[in-house]
Amino acid sequence: MTPELLARLREAQAAKRPVALATRLTDGAQFLLPDDPASDARPDGAPGNGAPAALLAAARAAIDEDAARNVEVEGAAWFIHPHNPPLRLLVVGAVHIAQALVPMALQLGFAVTVIDPRRAFATEERFGRVTMIQEWPDDAMAALSPDSRTAVVTLTHDPKLDDPALDLALRSAAFYIGALGSRRTAEKRRGRLRELGHDDESMARIRGPVGLNIAAVTAPEIALSIIAEIVAVRRGAALGQPKTGPGGAGAAKAEAAGGAAPGRPGGAAGQPADRAGAPA
Repeated sequence: MTPELLARLREAQAAKRPVALATRLTDGAQFLLPDDPASDARPDGAPGNGAPAALLAAARAAIDEDAARNVEVEGAAWFIHPHNPPLRLLVVGAVHIAQALVPMALQLGFAVTVIDPRRAFATEERFGRVTMIQEWPDDAMAALSPDSRTAVVTLTHDPKLDDPALDLALRSAAFYIGALGSRRTAEKRRGRLRELGHDDESMARIRGPVGLNIAAVTAPEIALSIIAEIVAVRRGAALGQPKTGPGGAGAAKAEAAGGAAPGRPGGAAGQPADRAGAPA
């Protein structure tokens, strides 16, 4: 690899831009795709100096599937190595479901950040050594800049915390956006988000009730339904039958599992009184 190509690769990685390094095995020629131009045929019909179109398509597939591959293009063998930004999971709400969700996500290779201004809840004692941001979700989300490798899940049931996070998530390229709450809660949420400028097409990106329909009841079961849905969306799998409640559980049971303090609005210890007040 030339120093110039290495510098470009590092620049793409720093910018969290998905790219693939394509190496021709016969002579070591390399392209950084899709950054390098596609090949254009010369007037005499001979191929140009850019990357063959079929190689670019194979590179895009490797990036999408996050898997290296050997391919043959125009009679030449190539090895394609995707360089994707890390998978991230941003969890808004340091609640019981989050405590079950975080270790599952870590096992699947996600870099997890828990966001909650309630310092009594977002603690290392409850979540271990994961990144915790004890700030208001709108400030935290703006700093984290969700991208196409980011999943966002809101779990607090508190519009002061969930709505700003969802607002910023909908304005991002996040590949998954999920929100805990019953269908009635989701309908009220859509009304508030509509006032923030989001139309029905935009709000359709929100998975709510969140999680696959596995009839989940307990916090760990609901967490399992959420991480399964995240994986299914990322892999393009069918998502199963329509849900009947949060995480595929009945609305009351799911909200009780996720919303009992910590995490339920209205007087739980550490609950911020309003956006203007200092986080507890």
